[in-house]
Amino acid sequence: MSGSGLAGMSLLMRMMEEPFFDDKQILVVDKAPKQQNDRTWCFWEREQGLFEPIVHHQWQLLDFFSKDFCTTLQIDPYCYKMIRGIDFYQTVQRKAITKSNVHFHYEEVKSIGNENGKAVLTLPSGKISADYIFNSILFHEPKIAAHEYMLLQHFKGWVIETSTPVFDSGKATFMDFRVSQEEGTTFMYVLPVAANKALVEYTLFTEKLLPQEKYEEALVQYLSQYLGIDSFTIEHEEFGIIPMTNHTFPSVDGRVIYIGIAGGQAKGSSGYAFQFIQKRTEAIVNSLKNNHSLHTDRSFGVKKFRLYDSVLLHVLHYKKLNGDKIFADIFRKNPPQRVLRFLDNETSLWDDLHIMNSVPTSIFLKAAIQEIFR
Repeated sequence: MSGSGLAGMSLLMRMMEEPFFDDKQILVVDKAPKQQNDRTWCFWEREQGLFEPIVHHQWQLLDFFSKDFCTTLQIDPYCYKMIRGIDFYQTVQRKAITKSNVHFHYEEVKSIGNENGKAVLTLPSGKISADYIFNSILFHEPKIAAHEYMLLQHFKGWVIETSTPVFDSGKATFMDFRVSQEEGTTFMYVLPVAANKALVEYTLFTEKLLPQEKYEEALVQYLSQYLGIDSFTIEHEEFGIIPMTNHTFPSVDGRVIYIGIAGGQAKGSSGYAFQFIQKRTEAIVNSLKNNHSLHTDRSFGVKKFRLYDSVLLHVLHYKKLNGDKIFADIFRKNPPQRVLRFLDNETSLWDDLHIMNSVPTSIFLKAAIQEIFR
C-alpha cells in the first residue's frame, strides 16, 4: 500500500476486519508515520459506519446562510459527523499492531509501476514488488485537457475555545455564504463540539490560493461580525487543498490500483471525499474476496454524475452564476435529504429533475449541452 492517509488507512482497516486477508502480507509505505492531528473529516451518513467509534461529534440540525436565503436543515435520518485525523490514525495503527501480517515501512515513495506481472514500488533504498499496490499518492498535478476544468477547494480552519459559552453544540453551520464572494465561491462552516469550543473553517472554490494572512483575516472578521466573538484561543489549526475537477483520474493500471484523491474519489463539483473513499475501499475489499474486477464501475450512474459535476464546474469556471446563488436555490427548493443524496451521487433521475429545476434552466441547460457535445 502506497500512502497512509485517509484512503490507505481506510483500506487497511477494512482488510484487517476481514479474515480473508489474515494470511496475506500487507505492507504500508509512506515517508513518515501519521502522528499529528492534521485533518478533520466531516461527512453525513444514515447508519453507523466502520469508524463510528471514533466520531468526535455529530449533528442533525444544520444552519444554511446566504445573503437572500437562510434556514435550519433537519437532516434526519442522516447525521452530520466529525472525525479527527489523530483519532483515525491511532485507531488504525492500534488495530495493525495486533496483526502479524501488517507491516509499516517509512521511506519516500519515488514511483510505482508494473514489471513482469507484478506491481512495483520504487524507494531510494530499492524496489518492492507485490501482487497489488494500492496507491493514494498523487505524484504529479494532473494535466488538465482543454475540455476539463480544475478549481481548488482550499480551506483554513481553527478549533477555537472561548471563555464563555457562545455555541449551541447541537447545531452546526453547514454553509455560510454571507461572507465576501469577491474571490469566488466562498463560505464558512462552524462545527461546535461544546458550548465554548468549535471548529471554524474558511473555504473557497477558486483557481488560485490566497496568502495565508488572508485566510486568517477572514476568520477573525467572521468570528467578530457574525458570531460576536472577539476573544478566543486557537487550540488547533489546519489547512488543506482538494482538487475540484472533471479530469479522469486513473482507476486501475495493471496491478496498480488507485485510491483516494489520486483515484478520483473527491467529488468533482464539491470536493467531498470521505464517503466516496469509504465506498471505493469497501468495493475493493469485496472484489478481492470474490475475485471480481477492481476497475471502477462504468455504470450509467457513474457517467451521469460525472456529467453533473462537469456542468457545475463549467458554470463556475466561466462565472455564469455565483456558487452561493446555486447552493441557495438548491437548498431553498429541495428537502435537505434529497440534496445530501445528490451530493453523495445516490439520487434517482426523479430526484435529479427536482434538483435541476431548482437552478436557472437557461444557464445550466446550455452548459449541459456544451458538455455533452464538446
